[in-house]
Amino acid sequence: MAGTRVCVSDFELEASKVLPKSVYDYYRSGAEEQHTLADNVAAFNRWCLVPRVLRDVSSVDMRVSVLGQSVNMPICVAATAMQRMAHPEGETATARACRAVGTGMMLSSWATSSIEEVMSAMTESPGGGSVLWLQLYIYKDRELTLSLVRRAEEAGYKAVFVTVDTPYLGRRLDDMRNQFKLPSHLRMSNFSTDSLAFSEGNYGNDSGLAVYVAKAIDPTLCWDDITWLKKHTHLPVIVKGILNGEDAVQAVNYGVDGILVSNHGARQLDGVPATLDVLEEVVGAVQGRCDVFMDGGVRRGTDVLKALALGAKAVFIGRPVLWGLACQGEQGVIELLELLKEELRLAMALAGCRSVSDVSRSLVRRREEFRSRM
Repeated sequence: MAGTRVCVSDFELEASKVLPKSVYDYYRSGAEEQHTLADNVAAFNRWCLVPRVLRDVSSVDMRVSVLGQSVNMPICVAATAMQRMAHPEGETATARACRAVGTGMMLSSWATSSIEEVMSAMTESPGGGSVLWLQLYIYKDRELTLSLVRRAEEAGYKAVFVTVDTPYLGRRLDDMRNQFKLPSHLRMSNFSTDSLAFSEGNYGNDSGLAVYVAKAIDPTLCWDDITWLKKHTHLPVIVKGILNGEDAVQAVNYGVDGILVSNHGARQLDGVPATLDVLEEVVGAVQGRCDVFMDGGVRRGTDVLKALALGAKAVFIGRPVLWGLACQGEQGVIELLELLKEELRLAMALAGCRSVSDVSRSLVRRREEFRSRM
């Protein structure tokens, strides 16, 4: 085992040494010149925390309700595809880790473990306060799409996060150079045919995943399809990929149950804003009509605290979970989640917050506000 891992970057450094280059590149990289990839992380440094003192923070309660389900902290696991490239147990190990820590996990449609396998792994593990949600792509084959939703309903998933920012795959240069495809022993486990399971073998000189998306995912997706999806499921529907107030208002007008402010880990359109920079606009636009969540660039507990102060109900983390999984499987993910949980507990205590309900907008100010006073 490597030396003591004391922050998320320690996990990434170790993961970069054990993962095959094409896999690490796939997980790590963003679109084109990766400006937004860097900005997702940098955005948190544009905000300062303004703590309150003498608040008796001997006990800090981090529990929150996410879409009606209680979890032990406002840090949940985002959908990341093809996790068995990081560890042989993949998504099932991540699910068991979420169960152990007591938080929620969003399963990718493109998982290398099936909807049913992941639910079994979570429910058969010790722990509590955990919940599973399905991330959904809308396929050209709408009956196939609905079959995924039905399977999630039957297995006990509690919500559907529909991705709305991927009519085509973003231009990811490392994947193009590597002609990325799944290792031959793996497949997307929720599909039966080689074509849909991303296991055909030959995708030419391009990123195999870009070829897959162009063939399978529906680029005609529009707002009426949110109505269509809600008509076919009793589960809450959350739109994943909103980056402005106008789309947020449209989303609540179409009856969504939540919004995930996301730029797809900066993997789609390079040059879009960091998610933290648009979070407050989205929260203000929906005016409390639905919960707002955020992903992108969260690497430390203070990042989580800043997002909560700007109105996020909870945050979702993606790449850090993959680094934990690559380092040590289930135990690595537990360690990673416990690290972030403890960082958040300490940040809340030092900021004078005894519970998540104590976190308010007054806790953060833009760094430039302090510069302007000098």
